[in-house]
Amino acid sequence: MNSEKNWLVTLLLCFFLGGIGAHRFYAGKIGTGVVQLLTLGGCGIWVLIDLIMIIVGNFTDNEGKAIKNS
Repeated sequence: MNSEKNWLVTLLLCFFLGGIGAHRFYAGKIGTGVVQLLTLGGCGIWVLIDLIMIIVGNFTDNEGKAIKNS
């Protein structure tokens, strides 16, 4: 089952504000969003991994539902 979260919004938030974890807050992953905020996206590495996962459709929301491009 796919998430109700918008794929494009998630992608843009990760690309432009990934260093502060905005895409994770949007997806409902508050805990990891805070960690990403404090580490500036894992010095960019975590953001890059999330960006790739969003593009290929493997990024999930807080309920485990995939955020995919419909």
